Amino acid sequence: MNHSTSVPEFTITRTLNARREIVWRAWTEEQELAAWLPSTPLESITFNAREGERYQYTMVNNKSGEEYPTGGKFLEVVPMERLVFTWGHPDDPHSPVATLTLNELGNRTEMIFHLRGVAGHSGDQYFYDGWSGAFDTLTKHLLDQK
Repeated sequence: MNHSTSVPEFTITRTLNARREIVWRAWTEEQELAAWLPSTPLESITFNAREGERYQYTMVNNKSGEEYPTGGKFLEVVPMERLVFTWGHPDDPHSPVATLTLNELGNRTEMIFHLRGVAGHSGDQYFYDGWSGAFDTLTKHLLDQK
């Protein structure tokens, strides 16, 4: 008997009107992250993009004040090209794994975000839509960086 099990996952691809170095900084510098991650105060971010290092930030519901600690560990870091990290509750040993790939397209950057371990699709009002909305904010933030 052959039982195939598929791991839930999804991918979001964007072409951003910014050079790869600028997109990399937006993903790896605390002040930059605070500018585009949804409802994430700068003082809640601890982020050092090095293999084996842990990161953490807290999203805050602006209406209720409820806090959502988020974090994980960097599994692979190739500067300007690729970040692989666990993502979820900071203490969850079974967190999904995110892979961010940045491809240089002259003065633009193709950003491929892949999340393995949770299902997502456009219109789910959860994982996919949350990340997609954050990437909308990232796109606007990058326009201000020129």
